[in-house]
Amino acid sequence: MDWDEFAHWGKHISDWAADYHRTLRDRPVRAQTRPGDIAAQLDQVPPEGPEAMETILSDFERIVMPGITHWQHPRFFAYFPANAAPPSILAEMLVSTIAAQCMLWQTSPAATEMETVMLDWLRQAIGLPTHFSGVIQDSASSATLAAVLTMRERALNWKGNREGLSGQPRLRIYCSTEVHTSIDRAIWVSGIGEDNLVRIPVKGPLRGMDPAALRAAIQADRSAGHLPAGIIACTGGTSTGSCDDIAAVVAIAKDEDLYTHVDAAWAGAGMLVPEFRDLWKGVEGADSVVFNPHKWLGAQFDCSAHFIADPESLVRTLAIQPEYLKTHGTDGIINYSEWTVPLGRRFRALKLWFLMRSYGLEGLRTRLRNHVEWAGELAQKLDQSDAFELVTDPVLSLFSFRLCGHDDAAQIAFVNRLNDDGRIYVTQTRVAGDIAIRFSIGQFDVTKADIDFAYDVLIDVAKEF
Repeated sequence: MDWDEFAHWGKHISDWAADYHRTLRDRPVRAQTRPGDIAAQLDQVPPEGPEAMETILSDFERIVMPGITHWQHPRFFAYFPANAAPPSILAEMLVSTIAAQCMLWQTSPAATEMETVMLDWLRQAIGLPTHFSGVIQDSASSATLAAVLTMRERALNWKGNREGLSGQPRLRIYCSTEVHTSIDRAIWVSGIGEDNLVRIPVKGPLRGMDPAALRAAIQADRSAGHLPAGIIACTGGTSTGSCDDIAAVVAIAKDEDLYTHVDAAWAGAGMLVPEFRDLWKGVEGADSVVFNPHKWLGAQFDCSAHFIADPESLVRTLAIQPEYLKTHGTDGIINYSEWTVPLGRRFRALKLWFLMRSYGLEGLRTRLRNHVEWAGELAQKLDQSDAFELVTDPVLSLFSFRLCGHDDAAQIAFVNRLNDDGRIYVTQTRVAGDIAIRFSIGQFDVTKADIDFAYDVLIDVAKEF
């Protein structure tokens, strides 16, 4: 393909993309294919010669699209959103065209300097104080891994990377029983080990970790000769939106000289709205915080905002500086590859620049407020119906409910029936050991009419049970 052909097909794909988004409501939300359907249509050997783009795009429509679950569908109420607002998509097209590898300041100064400013824009937007600096990670999982590695090195007086963990005290990390499984994976990868992740029971309407139980666990570990290293707190947990009392957790961490990381991967975007910030009151005392603009805020995946109170500790944990990665003759620059596990880095800040300039913070806040309001209204309507009972109250725009009078098997069958129906898409979770139906509002183009439609679908399908 030459660049004239690229321009022709680029226009074609751009038109296709706009039409795709305009007609999403006409498609089933979840892919309706069965396992193996797509693979069976793909050639099992690579082509020896070139094929026409017309043929490739025709096969894309015929083979690929039936197997796509439409995350941008306005009636996608499963998991959390993975939004791609139009300005973000345009920015990503530019990033893909430039195709810069932005690991160092010198490998693309604009990418580094824009990242610094865009993370400060986000810091201001969510109300974090000025002592936080930011870096873009690919996902909250990477940010949490970086935080756990920093906890490990800090607790071991920076000996872990050099000497390994053999012969070191047994490190302990603390979290609630409601945290995301990315915390488990960070514990595995860091070498700390699953047995040393201490899960604190939760209490209260927000299902946050019990501060008294946390303090007791730390003291018990010290008495047993273990070495407490850090606490991972949660704002807006994946299952039901659980929120720890961040102020209480931070106070304990300060008393015990422990590093505190706050996982607000989904809910952090909601902190653009000042009246929602009570959910993470005390966050200014944390050592690091992560939230994903690629979830609720509209930045195309991947784009995770990681804020650090003391970047020197993070850099001391992760930075490796062979001669070929040094920038000589320039002082005071930031090389963000020293703040992340991967060396290679994409120009992710551009989509934040496009996004925030295109909508403004107040435009984004309006969307967030709408989603929270609509979630509250829908939860109330479902709870007042004869078919459903509310299990957990809305936390921002996430809540859970159950079919009245049915066992767990029926709840799963109901979820499967809904998703096979195709008009909406939901997932299940467990609350106090029982299956509940989980409903999350957050798709960038969802409207009140879509929420009303979802209620009608839920009532309609419930009649079968």
